Amino acid sequence: MADQLPILPSQNSSEKPEEGSSTAVGRTGATEPGNNFIPNYPPFSLWTAEHVPQALARFQQPRQPGTPLGLYLHIPFCRRHCKFCFYRVYTDKNALEIEAYLDALATEVEIYSTLPAWQPGGFEFVYFGGGTPSYLSSRQLTSLVERLPRSVGWDDAEEVTFECEPGTLKREKLETLKSIGVTRLSLGVENFDDEILEENGRAHLSPEIFRAYEWARSVGFPQINIDLIAGMLGETWERWRDTVRKSVGLEPDSVTIYQMELPFNTLYSKQIREGGKPVPVADWETKREWTGYAFSEFERAGYVVSSAYTLVRDPQQTRFIYRDSLWDGADMIGTGIASFGHVDGVHYQNADGMENYMEPLARKELPLARALTAKPRERLIRELILLLKLGHLDAGRFRKKFDTDILSEFKAPFEKLRDCGYLTMEENGVRLTREGLMRADGLLPEFFEPEHRNIRFT
Repeated sequence: MADQLPILPSQNSSEKPEEGSSTAVGRTGATEPGNNFIPNYPPFSLWTAEHVPQALARFQQPRQPGTPLGLYLHIPFCRRHCKFCFYRVYTDKNALEIEAYLDALATEVEIYSTLPAWQPGGFEFVYFGGGTPSYLSSRQLTSLVERLPRSVGWDDAEEVTFECEPGTLKREKLETLKSIGVTRLSLGVENFDDEILEENGRAHLSPEIFRAYEWARSVGFPQINIDLIAGMLGETWERWRDTVRKSVGLEPDSVTIYQMELPFNTLYSKQIREGGKPVPVADWETKREWTGYAFSEFERAGYVVSSAYTLVRDPQQTRFIYRDSLWDGADMIGTGIASFGHVDGVHYQNADGMENYMEPLARKELPLARALTAKPRERLIRELILLLKLGHLDAGRFRKKFDTDILSEFKAPFEKLRDCGYLTMEENGVRLTREGLMRADGLLPEFFEPEHRNIRFT
């Protein structure tokens, strides 16, 4: 699971919207099918094929000077399909099929490298996400990098992140990752209880976590992040305390903690829809308690809160360039099946389905499936809600960039959340309380345009 996920669910779901599923108090009660995590704005359900020509036209223009640029590469292969996973992944591809996909991915990057929107070259961040990027062999990883155009180097990038499933790692592969420039390794630990890992469909078990972590430390990555999920099936207070204790004991440079949810196209949600069989995920109140407990334990160990999901051991040394840049309005070229990107206010997503993705690339055409050009106010709201996930907002930043006083423009939602105890008003901004931080995504729809509040987000 990625720390600040850049991939969308499959576009094939036909479920009806959850009317009013997010409120000023966030979700409450049982965990039912639906998305809670908000990675972008306007809602993805508004992105359409009719807007693709606008995205293609924007790629033919230079980007705004001074705007950072990032590159995302999606590797959609996994050993197993987790029962809570809603990303486009494949568990049945052989070596030849994987090679064909990597060829297509390299072709897509090559096409982008010739477009004015790519220029000038140079990335602030690069992110290998999935799926499981570490599913690739050392040879496949090296071959992919060698197939990318020479203009697509990332020697000067401030951060190169690579997601890993512990059971796919060997010391040799980690050395390969270091050699291709990876600076931040993100380990999808999720939990340390083997019964919970097996029940939720994870491919690894706890011994592989400790072995992979030891190898990663010995190889010497500048930053190692571990992901945890509060509220997986089978979780109890006793088991969660043990997972938190073992996580703190590893002394990772950073930890990302998500609260379990059930997007519509997961295996668990399908089980609920088709059979009516309950899936006993912890309710939202319990998940927030567990997440709050983990935050407190990491803080007791000297960690500092970095966002609604993350804590870092040393804020001077440990940064999340990918996250902070995207939330601050950076452009990102999203490559790979179903991935999405953003260039100067134009959002786009690639085709879903292997053939739909690869066929246009065989013709040297970009595989865009849907897009949307955000209005100026929508761009402001996007940055406001994403930056609020950091736990605070600087009103001066928005005055300078958007010529807008957010404290007066959004006075009503700010005061509503303040009265609920979820944020405090400061002289030049706002700050989320701990209660607000634990339910940050549930607060964000308060700032949506009225027509966007009760529609299907994805």
